[in-house]
Amino acid sequence: MRLGVMIGAERGDMNRKVAKFLADIEWAEAAGLDSAWMPQVPDDFDCLTMVSLMGNRTSRIELGTAVVPLQAQHPIALARQALSVNAGAGGRLALGVGPSHHWIIRDMLGLPYEQPAGYTRDYLEVLNAAMSGPGPVDVENGTFTVHNPTALGAEVRPPVLLAALGPVMLRLAGEYADGTVLWMADERSIGDHIAPRINQAAENAGRPAPRIIAGIPVCLCENSRIDEAKDRANRILAEAETSPNYQKLLDRGDARNVGDLCAAGDEEAILARFKQFADAGVTDLSVRLLPIGENRDELIASKYRTREVIAELAAQLR
Repeated sequence: MRLGVMIGAERGDMNRKVAKFLADIEWAEAAGLDSAWMPQVPDDFDCLTMVSLMGNRTSRIELGTAVVPLQAQHPIALARQALSVNAGAGGRLALGVGPSHHWIIRDMLGLPYEQPAGYTRDYLEVLNAAMSGPGPVDVENGTFTVHNPTALGAEVRPPVLLAALGPVMLRLAGEYADGTVLWMADERSIGDHIAPRINQAAENAGRPAPRIIAGIPVCLCENSRIDEAKDRANRILAEAETSPNYQKLLDRGDARNVGDLCAAGDEEAILARFKQFADAGVTDLSVRLLPIGENRDELIASKYRTREVIAELAAQLR
């Protein structure tokens, strides 16, 4: 199993924001991590722009988006942007995409959110054709009528990963994408629900075994403080649980909230939890560092201790 880290554009002025995530990606590459995953927060920095900037500061690490909402732009435009960014990053982009949630697409952007699975299927037909360029892109389906030439391509086509939680989306991920990017999925929901469905769909479509990228919070702490770490995860990250899509996924596993997903405790406890995800079928972990402490100095010290342990575990998991 490969180990990666989530890197987000933290709140603050734009110059400080950019300097911060560039420092984070330089650490991740130097620490030997396999990948870094950039979430697309609705009101914050563009994640593909983050990848482009990070590509100029690194040479090896995979740079993924987790994820770009599909409805915000035409598939030809997304393919053009992704292929351009991939070229600038030396072929290291992993393009994570998804239909997002009704409260982002409908309530924030004012766009339709009916039949997101059907829209996703039609979108991926165009996106895949455009990402496989150069050449003509000729796709007609229920949503798009596209006859568009493209001069862009890649020596190795960047993987397209679909955020997929339910049965229909997992089938689409197996048939049309190279894997899935997950959040709010615990070991049982992955092992019993996600992995079997996406793997079977890929096999039926004659595609290679898909990647399963699971995002989880990680908190290095004394084992006596595990409950405190879970409470902190619930305070900081609980907004994710408000989505009906995530609630349905939680119902398929043992976790009841994001705190239950948190790999918390000492190094042995965290490694044991990582191995449980590997046993469930996860090919890649994307960890969201969750420092713990009573004040700023303690939080910073916790962050750096966790970084050290994550770097050590990355080598052990290969």
